[in-house]
Amino acid sequence: MAWIVLIISGALEAVWATALGKSEGFSRLLPTLVFVAGLVASMGGLAYALRTLPVGTGYAVWVGIGAVVTATYAMVFDGESASVPKVLLLAGIVGCVIGLRMLH
Repeated sequence: MAWIVLIISGALEAVWATALGKSEGFSRLLPTLVFVAGLVASMGGLAYALRTLPVGTGYAVWVGIGAVVTATYAMVFDGESASVPKVLLLAGIVGCVIGLRMLH
């Protein structure tokens, strides 16, 4: 169960990170509210998962998932440039996350 919560929390990291960018310094209400809700849910899930998982592994997986989902969202929906090396490096992060899961 901790791994499922950790994966969801990692995805929610992408929600709050994206909303933070769209909040324009907390000057836009809706993205600011999404940021706060996403942050609370993401951190709450991380805290729950870390009750069972080692901190180093849990945090690395959380950050990795958040980084990949955030970058992918930005490339698909926000016009951030995509390139083969960038996609391969993001796939490498996914591979490392899977590797950490397999080692646990």
